[in-house]
This record gives sequence, structure tokens and C-alpha cells, in this order.
Amino acid sequence: MRRILFIDRDGTILQEPEDEQIDSLEKFAFVPHSITALSLIRQHTDFLLVLVSNQDGLGTPSYPEADFLPTHQLMLNTLKGEGVVFDAIHIDRSLPSDNAPTRKPRLGMLQEYLDKQKYDLKGSYVIGDRESDRQLAENLGCHFLLPDWERVREVVCASGARTVSLRRTTRETDISLTLNLDGTGQADIHTGLGFLDHMLQQLPHHADLDLSLTCKGDLEVDEHHTVEDIALTLGEALLEALGDKRGIERYGFTLPMDDCLCQVVLDLGGRPWLVWDVEFSRERIGDVPTEMFFHFFKSLSDSAKMNLHVSAKGENNHHKIEGIFKALARSLKMAVRRDPEHLALPSSKGIL
Repeated sequence: MRRILFIDRDGTILQEPEDEQIDSLEKFAFVPHSITALSLIRQHTDFLLVLVSNQDGLGTPSYPEADFLPTHQLMLNTLKGEGVVFDAIHIDRSLPSDNAPTRKPRLGMLQEYLDKQKYDLKGSYVIGDRESDRQLAENLGCHFLLPDWERVREVVCASGARTVSLRRTTRETDISLTLNLDGTGQADIHTGLGFLDHMLQQLPHHADLDLSLTCKGDLEVDEHHTVEDIALTLGEALLEALGDKRGIERYGFTLPMDDCLCQVVLDLGGRPWLVWDVEFSRERIGDVPTEMFFHFFKSLSDSAKMNLHVSAKGENNHHKIEGIFKALARSLKMAVRRDPEHLALPSSKGIL
């Protein structure tokens, strides 16, 4: 089955002007890195490249084809010179008020790609800059990427998004978790502990991953089972999402937060260990006992098979732990990054 990149045009490959019509050479410019990324994707992958664009009222007096075609052809010719030729081009000419079935994010133009015997939509992507592109990805059952072309190249050339969904149910907790290491910072987190939600939301925001997590735990007993099981499930998801770890940077961050200096250094090399150099002067922060933070990071390290060194210095307890979670996110962002041009295993042992 073939995988597909459904690629928007204006605002994604070409910079979109204020009037949203690229109808003259003066308005013509490529989005930075788009040409290079598309060229490398074409060279190093077998993805079909399908251009999908809404061009409002194309062919009407307000937007004549004679104004559209010169810049469109210039784009195609420029990309062709770098080895990039689209396998198909789909352009919808309707206006938003027409509610046409062919207009993105509807699938009228793309019915042929719904054949599951021919196309791997779960392994495909929509690349675009608008909410309609995100909705198109959802309607197709694809992944979605914003047109940060260096990131797009990294994700696509390294064989796809690293997404895992897990369900962990015990007598004490019921956890559902979806993790996408190649996300855009989307977070949907509900643990039953407000402060833990706040801490976990730092991970998607600062690591550019997507995390959806719900937990129903026995908080009427205490917070222990909820915090521990969330860390174990998150670590398991991280380990599974990394796959064979080829191409990852492996190592990862020190950052200040007001009065505090927080450091999280990690190695995704497969050997769990935690060094914890953090002291708290309060028994609780929000609704979470401070003694549970060591337990959270120990469980995460064990489950993800990750060597983790954590330290924090400062006076404000809230700043300490929030800085630690932010530093963890930044370390993960560094360590899970893949080099699409060097997809080797980052170990002299031949295994991680």
C-alpha cells in the first residue's frame, strides 16, 4: 500500500499574501525550506505527493485563471527543477458559501484515496497551515503536520510519526493515554489532580509532542496509585513510541525558572537509573504531596528504561518542580529528535 503526503499550497508551499490570492509575480514567494524539504522527501521516501488546494472562485471575474496560472506554473517548474513532481493535483474552485462537497476539509476531491487496499492512510500525512487542513487529516484518518518544513522533513524521512495509544487498568487506576512524539504541542490531560495536570501539560508544550491522558484513580485513598501508574504508563508509551531508536539523538537540559535552576539530563539508552537531587520545604504543592515527585520520576525512568539525573536549586517549591518538568520536556525534545540523513543506531553496542 502506498503512503501519501496531502500538501496544501498557499501558506504551506507558497507564502500567502494578505488578500489570499497569489495572482501576480510580485506576490510569489516560497515558504522557507519548503523546496529543500520536498526535494529530500522525494529522494529518500516512497510517499506519493498530492497537492490539495482550495482556490476560492478560481475562473470567475474576481480571480481569472490568467492571473492564477503563471505563478502556479512557476511553482511547479521550480519544484520540478529540484526533482519534485506531484503525483496528482486537486484544486477546488468553489467559494466557502457554496458548501461544495469537493472543498477541503470535505473529501469530494479525494475519493480515490479512500481505497484501503491501495493506500495506507494511517501512515499518511496532511501538511497545511489552516484548521481546515487539520480537519482534512482527521476526515482522512491521516496524521497532521504544520508546514515547519525542517520538522516535516525529519518526521517524514524517518518513516513516520511515532504514536502510541495505551490503556492500563488495575483495581486502583484506569488510564487511557495517547502519545505522539512528532506532534505539535497538543495536550488533553485529566488526572484528577489539578497540579499534576499542570505539570504534565508542560511536556507537550515544551517538547512539541502530543499527549492525551485521562486517569480515574482511587484518590479517596490517596494520590500514590494515580501518580505512580501515570508515570509507569507514560514511560511505557515513550519506550514503545521510540521503536528501534534509529536516528535519535539519544541524550538530552538545564533551564532557570526565576529563583530556581533546574537540570534534567537523560539517556534513552535502555538502562534505567534515577539520580534525584531535589529537596522540598513544603509537604504539598497544590493537591500533590511533594514526596510523590521522586516516585513519579523513578517510575518513569524504570518504565521508559531511561537514565535520568534530576536536580534543582532554589527557594520556591512550585518553581522547582515546574522547572523540572519543563527541563524534562526540553531534554526529551532533544533526545527523541531524529536525523533523517543519519538513521543509524546511536550506540556502539548495536542495540539500545
